[in-house]
Amino acid sequence: MVRDGYYYGLAGVLLAGLLFALTHSYVLVAIPLLLAAFFLWFFRDPNREIPLGDRLVVAPADGKLTALEEIVTPAGKRTRLSIFLNVFDVHVNRSPVEGLVRSAVYKRGAYRNAMHPDSSVVNEQNVVEIETPEGNTVGFAQIAGLLARRIVFTAKPGDLVERGERIGLMKFGSRMDVLLPEGSKVRVKLGQRVVGGTTVLAELPDPPAPPEWAEEEALAGAHLHLGDR
Repeated sequence: MVRDGYYYGLAGVLLAGLLFALTHSYVLVAIPLLLAAFFLWFFRDPNREIPLGDRLVVAPADGKLTALEEIVTPAGKRTRLSIFLNVFDVHVNRSPVEGLVRSAVYKRGAYRNAMHPDSSVVNEQNVVEIETPEGNTVGFAQIAGLLARRIVFTAKPGDLVERGERIGLMKFGSRMDVLLPEGSKVRVKLGQRVVGGTTVLAELPDPPAPPEWAEEEALAGAHLHLGDR
């Protein structure tokens, strides 16, 4: 469970105790206790089985695939997949690919309904780009929804992350957009429900060449392995 769940849950229990001391009403006490139970359940963080395979992109969040479209960005053509998280979904976010976090840019904005097409532009969001060891770049955006008021991202530029690794949290209803490079093979359908860290969204194309950092990491790993032997 995410520690926020304990904070919210404890607050509900304390409020229930205060209400009972003041009113001795079991009905009033039940309300904050139910809220405490809801928060403990909402901030659950189940383990997931991460699929193995080259160039796979997994869902960074639980939810329903509400958009699958080709768009044009300053970096070229991209395939955008949008995942809508309702209040009943697990809200822990996971890295869609393994690689190097190239950038993470937080943008203040509105709190429009995450189902609205403009929410990807006007809403509060955190935009991240990860470069894979093969040289592809995958972007994703944690987008606040109508109820969401806090976006958490635990990695930082320069960090290496694993596919399916926990990298953040979006509180309450929200949306996650994934930007795939041109040539990616999408493996999901519009309207499908996906599971963070487990559902394969796509397979990335063959890149022209791996980045220097990946080659250096592989070489360092080889030296470490030889030293262990």
